[in-house]
Amino acid sequence: MADVLTPHSAKDIEASVQWALAHGKTIEILGHGSKRAIGRPLKTDLVLDMSGLSGVTLYEPQELVLSAKAGTSIAEIDALLASEGQQLAFEPMDVGPLFGASAGRGTLGGTVAANLSGPRRIKIGAARDHVLGFSAVSGMGEAFKSGGRVVKNVTGYDLSKLMAGSWGTLAALTDLTIKVLPRPETESTVLLFGCDESSAVHAMVAATRSSCDVSGAAHLPAAAAAAIGIDEVASASRAITAFRIEGVAPSVAHRKAALQSLSGSFGEIGVLDEALSSELWRNIRDAIPFAAARTGAERPLWRVSTAPARGAEAAALVGQTSGAEVMFDWAGGLLWVLLPSCEDSGAALVRRAVAAVGGHATLIRAPADARAAIDVFEPQDPPLAALTRRVKEGFDPNRTFNPRRMWAGQ
Repeated sequence: MADVLTPHSAKDIEASVQWALAHGKTIEILGHGSKRAIGRPLKTDLVLDMSGLSGVTLYEPQELVLSAKAGTSIAEIDALLASEGQQLAFEPMDVGPLFGASAGRGTLGGTVAANLSGPRRIKIGAARDHVLGFSAVSGMGEAFKSGGRVVKNVTGYDLSKLMAGSWGTLAALTDLTIKVLPRPETESTVLLFGCDESSAVHAMVAATRSSCDVSGAAHLPAAAAAAIGIDEVASASRAITAFRIEGVAPSVAHRKAALQSLSGSFGEIGVLDEALSSELWRNIRDAIPFAAARTGAERPLWRVSTAPARGAEAAALVGQTSGAEVMFDWAGGLLWVLLPSCEDSGAALVRRAVAAVGGHATLIRAPADARAAIDVFEPQDPPLAALTRRVKEGFDPNRTFNPRRMWAGQ
């Protein structure tokens, strides 16, 4: 069993990494562990428990800026922002329910390291686009920082986008500064009932290209709609396609009417009020229909990103022989694909579909032995793999942090 280190400051982390380097030890970087089962299984000598590195260090509501230590929980940040009528606009996903764990355990550092972004991504970008700056300790035991504490920042290289999505393989994040935004005054969701996947994708693409300014567009086939946790949706016993509109009340009312007119040709229309709309999009964000409580934790779950217009084609390629369940977010650009248990967790099938339509796929949930035997993250072509190795050499040449979590040999 790996020894656990519990630093309480950036200096502690720096000292811990230097000690590990001197003794040839490898390190797993861990927050609260909500995403620990994503990626290739780790076998390290040490666990760097970041949960003690917690707390908001700066919050300036009028400047739309918040800084916090990496181990600070997203739940704590959300509560603080809500008290000022603000939010993390990129809607970070809570992955706990997918693994049968409790919700609310994700940390700011883990969220950025995984680049987790929710339904509003189609309007305001990904998590990485909201990071203004950070401090970290590299795999060489050296503290460094990038960016700053202002929204308009041009200090040095934009390393934030490099750290986002690196899954702790490059550096141990210690402090982060993020952009926050006002919460909408109200929201409403327009529903389409009974669309097939191809029609739903056409409707979502049309809505996102319109002047209705939708901040979420998702499609739930009948099985997923029945499990989304909203009685008004489940009772329809049909597929639903959902469009979220946010803003001040008069604008929401006007755009909702326009969207109903635009979407009426695709099927029967329904509307959810603010409270139900908020609950629906929170459950879409967290892929609740595929939570372990409903499906079991052994069934492989993939996250496929492609061009929105190709979403239905990707789903058809995966589902025609596998009996997969699929739900769509990001106007068809994000597919959650739940497969029956199988020998390679459906890797060959999913990779063929992605190769045909373009994009990338990540195995989010599968047993440890399956994750050890296949590519969990999208395989890289030789030039990109070479670039990835050079980046790793620049930050962590000894392969100290989360070794081989993303790809074998790295």
